[in-house]
Amino acid sequence: MTPQRLGLFTRLVRSEATEDAATVYRHALEQFELAERLGYDAAWVAQHHLDPDEGGLPSPFVFLAHAAARFPKLRLGTAIVTLALEDPIRVAEDAAVLDVLSGGRLNIGFGAGGSRHAFELFDLAGADRQQVYTEKLAVLTAALSGAALVGDRGLNPPAGTLRNRVWQATFSAAGAHRAGLAGDGLLLSKAQPRDAATADATLWEIQEPLVAAYLAALPDGVEPRIGASRGVFVADDHDTAWKFAERGATRFLEQLRRNGGPDVGGSVEEVLRDSFVGTPGEVVAKLAADTALRQSTDFIVQVHPVDPGHEATLRSIELIATEVAPQLGRREGTEQ
Repeated sequence: MTPQRLGLFTRLVRSEATEDAATVYRHALEQFELAERLGYDAAWVAQHHLDPDEGGLPSPFVFLAHAAARFPKLRLGTAIVTLALEDPIRVAEDAAVLDVLSGGRLNIGFGAGGSRHAFELFDLAGADRQQVYTEKLAVLTAALSGAALVGDRGLNPPAGTLRNRVWQATFSAAGAHRAGLAGDGLLLSKAQPRDAATADATLWEIQEPLVAAYLAALPDGVEPRIGASRGVFVADDHDTAWKFAERGATRFLEQLRRNGGPDVGGSVEEVLRDSFVGTPGEVVAKLAADTALRQSTDFIVQVHPVDPGHEATLRSIELIATEVAPQLGRREGTEQ
């Protein structure tokens, strides 16, 4: 299996400290516009709270409703909504409205994780994240499936086929197994936490057990949906690509230390170890070795943690569509 669909992902982060939210949102929309013109299948956004250097979008459904009105071809997705911090019924309602407005183009991805300060913001600092997530996901999927919520009243507007477009993000084989049992899509991260046993492993070596657990748990007759998010930054020459990459990784490390985020390493090299950086030919060669990507249905590219600035991001989006993805066997226009 080779990835059938090409997706663009953004965290909506500032590339410069002076950029305001309006500029960040405008740049993201311009990237969506270019992606649609170049034949990308989908555009995905992340949800983050409080810190603009971590991600500038606390309300993804609002942003995606605006995008849906402007870009009639792109499928739109959340990767992810931090469900533990949300009311699951309200999320289901917002998602159902957006799906109606977009003509059934929404993919909704959920996960349990999030930054420490986001959980403090919603008075959940001491909560068992996995337990809260599991409980809220059950409520949300029941609502999307048409379950009665009060008396005989169900979700309004009805969610239609949206339940079949739920995705779960996870770092673990157990989480992948859960997503498979539910018949949901599996979202693989652009980077993976490492312990002593996996210190020298590649990203795909760590993620292969997740893919295997997901496929083994998938019910008969349910088509797999595996989205491999990858940090990809492509430039016209090697030196330019790595100049941006090293600058972005340094900035990312500073932000990570401020936020008390997961330990992804203490050096630029460790931050970039799971990223695919270089010229189109260099990036194709690296991606061709990614066995987890080869088993995926969706290749979802993001420039994080490089975040090279708007113009360099636009050029990378173009090079991926025109020179990288075709060499990886990508087929345009596949329905999902």
